[in-house]
Amino acid sequence: MGMKEKLHQLKQKYEGKKMAPAFNALHTFLYTPNETTHSGAHVRGADDLKRTMNTVILALVPCLIFGMFNAGYQQYSAINGFPENFSLFDDFLTWSNFLVGLTTILPLVIVSYGIGLGIEFLFAVIKGHEVEEGYLVTGMLVPLIIPVDTPLWMLAIAVAFGVIIGKEVFGGTGMNILNPALTIRAFLFFAYPTWMSGDKVWVHGAKAGLTQAGSTDAISGETVLGALAQGSSHLSFSVSDMFYGFIPGSVGETSKILILLGALFLIFSKIASWRIIVSGVLGSLAMGLIFNGIVDAGWLPTYSKFYTLMSFPYWQHLLVGGLAFGIVFMATDPVTGSQTNRGKWIYGFLIGFMSVMIRVFNPGYPEGVFLAILLMNVFAPTIDHYVVRGNIKKRLRRFKTATIYPKASDEVDSLKTETA
Repeated sequence: MGMKEKLHQLKQKYEGKKMAPAFNALHTFLYTPNETTHSGAHVRGADDLKRTMNTVILALVPCLIFGMFNAGYQQYSAINGFPENFSLFDDFLTWSNFLVGLTTILPLVIVSYGIGLGIEFLFAVIKGHEVEEGYLVTGMLVPLIIPVDTPLWMLAIAVAFGVIIGKEVFGGTGMNILNPALTIRAFLFFAYPTWMSGDKVWVHGAKAGLTQAGSTDAISGETVLGALAQGSSHLSFSVSDMFYGFIPGSVGETSKILILLGALFLIFSKIASWRIIVSGVLGSLAMGLIFNGIVDAGWLPTYSKFYTLMSFPYWQHLLVGGLAFGIVFMATDPVTGSQTNRGKWIYGFLIGFMSVMIRVFNPGYPEGVFLAILLMNVFAPTIDHYVVRGNIKKRLRRFKTATIYPKASDEVDSLKTETA
């Protein structure tokens, strides 16, 4: 007897017991459920919610692994200086870099999943329903959108807040109005701002006062956006560094090429909406072009505190910070995003548009994509409401001008009278 048959037998044995939801969650995570519905129409498919979540996790794993290498690379480069003749295999893909990232990032992943899934299991047992799978993706997203040196106890508190207040109080997976991962990120930013921003949180050891080799000067891990917000126009990173991800930042947001590949994978597998992704990119480019146009027209003096960010090339906004990561992996959340096709275009465009706007006008928080997504999560139902309402009015107008043939029934005539 194989493991699958044994698990099916155990499921029948413990059916109706207090811990049945917890066992069923493990069972269906490993194998497809052996149950089918007994009435109504059926659509046969090999996927379910767990498989959908696992597909998103597969798209995130390359960003996680790259982030581990980058954590070590940024630390050693801050101590010894960035290599003059950079070699991918000699300077970046090394065991020493990977071990630094592994020992700092893996605990973040463990705490995120341990606390989040523990709360999910607890609510399932108390309420007597099946364990919901929504946190499988959230648990992976959270470590990728926070600084590498975030204290574990701080992360645990934030995860508990995000799962309980951001999701469970609304009824669980599928009922929440805000993205749980961004709710956790927002809690961390507003509760512990010194650990979420500045130039000492993006490189491992900088917060602890690690010094440069042969010097008493502390290392700094200022990001590209941080430098621009401080008015520095001379960046130490090239466009290729920004695109490939060899820059400081949150764990999973730096490598734009891996984010692009993840976007293509999610679009090809029909998990993510290409409309939201494309419109988000267009929105950010549009806002960047407006700012560049204001600078080129000479309407903004060079001494303005907004000059550096507004003069930053519009297309390079997609290469720095978490804008690309947020558009691909969090704006496309099917629960908190718009559901109508036209609404997705509006929703995504406004996210990209507002993200760049927040970057420029809020120098204290130059990364605006997470706030923009949370704001649009709130307005997504309103967008869909007016889109659906507009479609209904359009069809009613079309119906009023429709030709009614003599054989039409009295019901059609009465319906046309009611809509007049």
